[in-house]
Amino acid sequence: MLKTSSVAEQVAQHLRKELEQGRWTGLMPGRNRLVEELGVNGRTVERALERLEQEGLLQSRGRGRRRRIKLVPAKIRGQGLNVKILHYDKADQRTDYFLESIFRLHQSGHRASFAEKSLRELNFDLQRVAKLVGKARADAWIVAGGPRALLEWFVGQPTPAFALFGRMRNVPIAGVLPDKLEAIGALVDRLVALGHRRIVNIVAEERRKPTFGVPERFYMELLSRHGIQSGSYNLPDWEGTPEGLPRLLDSLFKYTPPTALLLDQACYFCAARDHLARKEIVAPRDVSMACYEWNPLFDWFRPEITHIDWDPRAAVNRIVKWVNNISRGKDDRRKNITWAQLIEGGTIGPVPKS
Repeated sequence: MLKTSSVAEQVAQHLRKELEQGRWTGLMPGRNRLVEELGVNGRTVERALERLEQEGLLQSRGRGRRRRIKLVPAKIRGQGLNVKILHYDKADQRTDYFLESIFRLHQSGHRASFAEKSLRELNFDLQRVAKLVGKARADAWIVAGGPRALLEWFVGQPTPAFALFGRMRNVPIAGVLPDKLEAIGALVDRLVALGHRRIVNIVAEERRKPTFGVPERFYMELLSRHGIQSGSYNLPDWEGTPEGLPRLLDSLFKYTPPTALLLDQACYFCAARDHLARKEIVAPRDVSMACYEWNPLFDWFRPEITHIDWDPRAAVNRIVKWVNNISRGKDDRRKNITWAQLIEGGTIGPVPKS
């Protein structure tokens, strides 16, 4: 029979042991669930949870909200971890900073590999992602380009997760993200100075839905500041597939052709450039074009492609440091924001003469 004065301490001890063994990570079960499971009253459970907060094992998220678990299970402390990379699409498997990250993690005593399917192959479907994650034997996940809802889901899972790009702002997850706002501002300012008013920004669906991301909102605000009435023409809705992009371009150039195209992914840029060239629409003679990222293929393009550049070594270093921290039992949720800059090439120019 438990003594009344020691019930809260014994409940805390029981919960502490369960946390050490990794039964829960991410968010702690709510008070009502613990009351039902342990057969004690809510006040006792609350005192036990407060004790675990004082010990630094839990972190309060405010009244009525489940506490965040700060303790990393003992079974993964100080050991080499099995890290899975949930990549954005197949092309990521050949990207230098992913390959460098895998190499560096192996050097640090961990194992790292790509998931069986990419987010694009899973159609960004949360249920399909959950099924893949459930089947994989991973100690940690690196999620590339994840939508906000997906990253929030990972935060609530028992396995630690790291966001590589994606919509991580205000999501309590570790990650690294290049800050492109200044470069986007410089690009739009330059295009306006060259006389452009019909500027179209083509971005992935997860950047537009359910609401615009920060760079997309910033872009629309920039147009307004320059006196350009912005709307769906400037940030169009489209089917993010290899078939959907030509349809979008044909629609855009049918009636009110844009004078400048901004594309947020290198694959979009290359596909758009190829499609337009077959219709004898060439940058910068007929339309200015710029990309929000750099790709090794760009070194072979002439004229040089206007793009936004950043140092991928910052991403690699942060990934390795995060995995090492997790393996030592540290609850690492810090975000690194890296600087990006506009590289003006020969694919933008003055508005073409009618």
